[in-house]
Amino acid sequence: MAVKIAVIFYSTYGTNHSMAQIAADAAKAAGAEVRLRRVRETAPDHVVEGQEAWKNQLDKMDDIEIATPEDMEWADGYLFSAPTRFGVVASQMRAFIDMLGGQWQSGALSNKTFTAMTSAQNVHGGQETTLMSLYVTAMHWGAILVPPGYTDEILFKSGGNPYGYSTQAGEIDEISEKAISHQAKRLVEMTAKLVV
Repeated sequence: MAVKIAVIFYSTYGTNHSMAQIAADAAKAAGAEVRLRRVRETAPDHVVEGQEAWKNQLDKMDDIEIATPEDMEWADGYLFSAPTRFGVVASQMRAFIDMLGGQWQSGALSNKTFTAMTSAQNVHGGQETTLMSLYVTAMHWGAILVPPGYTDEILFKSGGNPYGYSTQAGEIDEISEKAISHQAKRLVEMTAKLVV
């Protein structure tokens, strides 16, 4: 039986969309059943439409289903990807997380694996604190954290972040793809050890 992985992302300009797609493809290649889902855009229409790149990215993702609490209940493991905003995760991802109270209360989010990725405009833009804030949330759920650590040489080449893949916005190259793929495959492997 294949493990079920929900890749949940938010992307303003496309970086985290690309990262999530790479992760979803790698998880599928590792044998998982995958749901790629985006969180709902919560910024006002006039703000989104006032920035061509933001509007174009939203249009580009139109065929990707919106994440729901049911996706969270369905999955055996989670991979979250979203940009940092002032050192924590973007409010759109936070809004999705904040509507999971019922699932948390019923225990539907516990004993599932969790890993995360992020991006920021610059190297010291809050990437690590964003990942840590997501992991704190997962700990409240009773999830099992699966950071990449230093479990593959590629992690040293891709920036050396043991908490989860992170990058400057717009910078995804072949090394990035390998690091993201490693993190997703590790999530599948660890999840498979827990699913009976």
